[in-house]
Amino acid sequence: MPLQAPISFAGITVKAGERQTIDLPAARLYTHTHIDIPIQVVHGRRAGPCLFVSGVIHGDEIIGVEIIRRLMQSKTLKNLKGTLVAIPVVNVFGFIQQSRYLPDRRDLNRFFPGSETGSLTSQLAHLFMEEVVRKCTHGIDLHAGSNHRENLPQIRAYLDNDETLRLAEAFGAPVIMDANLLEGSLRQHARDEGLQMLLYEGGEALRFTESAVKVGLRGVISVMRAIGMLTPSKRKRHFQPLVSKSSTWVRAPISGLLNARVKLGDYVKLKQTLGHIVDPYGEESEPIIAKAEGIIVGRVNLPLVHRGEALFHIARVNDAVGDETIEAYRQEFDPEV
Repeated sequence: MPLQAPISFAGITVKAGERQTIDLPAARLYTHTHIDIPIQVVHGRRAGPCLFVSGVIHGDEIIGVEIIRRLMQSKTLKNLKGTLVAIPVVNVFGFIQQSRYLPDRRDLNRFFPGSETGSLTSQLAHLFMEEVVRKCTHGIDLHAGSNHRENLPQIRAYLDNDETLRLAEAFGAPVIMDANLLEGSLRQHARDEGLQMLLYEGGEALRFTESAVKVGLRGVISVMRAIGMLTPSKRKRHFQPLVSKSSTWVRAPISGLLNARVKLGDYVKLKQTLGHIVDPYGEESEPIIAKAEGIIVGRVNLPLVHRGEALFHIARVNDAVGDETIEAYRQEFDPEV
């Protein structure tokens, strides 16, 4: 079988069967220091899909770094068909500063496809589209909860076709959120370029939540198997992902200290009490009431809350199988919960 053709990034060519780390020149600091985006390319000997796996689009959502680190150490890559492009840190500026944003205070995931002559954020988006996205056939973007919020491992995808749903189910997160495409997001413009694109959410900002890392790592490898980059697994899955078509946030009715009664993954009923907000002196207590029935897929961990703050994210799912799926997920990935 003939070798697949070489592939190039930032003017550097990677031949079939090679693995190279390449620095994409991003910008300079005002200290004259160069800032690069490091990527690692594993170019299989045989032709196949080209998948990018990216982390840290938001600079404080660092879980993708650990997922990609473990992925690149996996022995399964020895039999890779096609090309894997791993970008553990896209927003290098935010990563250094432990901030969601770039120095110009913009959210990178709202500036795609970017512009070569626009703001710093827009130029970074343009670079990533030109040097990575437009050379790939598939993409997986890795995220975590932000601003003291933690997410149950979940896939977010626009489920408008059978192939996207197939890959979302193949990932194997406990919940799949049918999420519309946001203007300026990487998902939207990857789709415009004809890529099949998934977004993974799990854990919280500035933390490596072990269960979310494990789900993310297995999920990326499972998608690679599903698209023919790796040999299919004979391992039986322990649970079927739940698909949610809509979700809602429950917000704080007053300011105070949050005492939560529910955990990530809990199934809650309409009008169920999810916790209370109290004052520091114990003189006031206000219940937090569920506005919908479904699975808790996100929650705030910081107990200091203001009125109107988003506290619990509820995904509407089929209650007949919801408890079984979450219990199976917990037993496999998070047995201490």
